[in-house]
Amino acid sequence: MTSFKVAIFASGSGSNAENIIQDFQSYSEFTVPVVITNNPNAGVIARSEKLHIPHEILSAGDIKTPTTLLPLLQDTYEVTHIVLAGYLKLIPEHLIDAFPNRILNIHPALLPKYGGKGMYGSAVHRAVKNNGEKESGITIHIVSSQYDSGEIIFQKTVPLSSADNPKDIEEKVRQLEIKYYPQIIRKWCLQGK
Repeated sequence: MTSFKVAIFASGSGSNAENIIQDFQSYSEFTVPVVITNNPNAGVIARSEKLHIPHEILSAGDIKTPTTLLPLLQDTYEVTHIVLAGYLKLIPEHLIDAFPNRILNIHPALLPKYGGKGMYGSAVHRAVKNNGEKESGITIHIVSSQYDSGEIIFQKTVPLSSADNPKDIEEKVRQLEIKYYPQIIRKWCLQGK
């Protein structure tokens, strides 16, 4: 049986990371060998410790340095795939080259709208509200060298009402993330993407 070792990159609270780790516990072929964060104060650190998953705190310089990052992922943790779960930095070219079509991200809106640098978290939901959109949702895509521009492999929409504020939109989108991100990651790994 093929084994998939999926590293999670996260910068924030880690709720998506925790959801993925817990989902994988039901599938013997999927493990999270390490959580990588660039933020020493990220909530994902406590979540990974609680779930007994090793974590590494790497500076922006470490992440941009192939001789630091690649041996850690490939040799120390034997990573086969990478998923971004609220990781806010641009992925360096050397990492994309080392893991071709094996880095996945989730975006809290329907790309290509509301993507690009600075479009994350509440900024996305405010923009959706301000434009009077009738729906929002999630986009799961392969990571490329530019923000939110890789091949889209999955989208799911949720209807919005005029009464929804940005927090309401965020919660609706969050429910989609919880439900779909882990299963799409597993399907993506199994398809050899």
